[in-house]
Amino acid sequence: MRWWYVPILLALAWFAFTLTPLVSLYSLARAVEARDVAYVDAHVNFRTLRLSLVRQTTSAARTALNESGDLDPREQQKLNEAAVGLALALAETMVTAKTVVDLLDDGWPESLEVPRGAQAGAASGLRIEGLGRLAAYYFATEMRGFRTVVVSVPPDAPRARQFRIRLRLRAWSWRLVDIEVTEDLRAQMAQKLARTLARMRAGEKSERKEPAAQ
Repeated sequence: MRWWYVPILLALAWFAFTLTPLVSLYSLARAVEARDVAYVDAHVNFRTLRLSLVRQTTSAARTALNESGDLDPREQQKLNEAAVGLALALAETMVTAKTVVDLLDDGWPESLEVPRGAQAGAASGLRIEGLGRLAAYYFATEMRGFRTVVVSVPPDAPRARQFRIRLRLRAWSWRLVDIEVTEDLRAQMAQKLARTLARMRAGEKSERKEPAAQ
């Protein structure tokens, strides 16, 4: 074998490897279309997905709290800790196989009790109708090393109307480990969390005033 065969074979092997996430992505898209909760349950890492949604929600809520400008450091720390606890509870409710299917279908979980505007959510959900669409997803795929790939959904939509999913290779199988939700959904989740924190803060203030009045 001539030496120049080696880089060609390596390039072909790498190209073949980059196609393997698309096989899993296609199977996931078919499962979403068929509402196959059992398949999703077996191919999603719910622990990492919940932690990711907690980070996304608390980050947005903390930004909103910091912009209020009327919190002292101690009160801010207390509300931040409460935000994490509330976000964990919210993530536990959101991240089930059924709600993941619902989220991947159109970028918005219908079970989440937040108002949805006419333009909220993704431009469309995870849909792969044919080879042409599969090619679009291939070019929207970002390989991060050998074990992680990030895909923008839908691949041809503006960034604000996309959500991003992260797949990780484990035991020769690609599993969904993260969903970076759309800006609209993240903002709505943060607003819901901020409203709860505001009620907590108002309740604490009223409790402090009552003893003083007595």
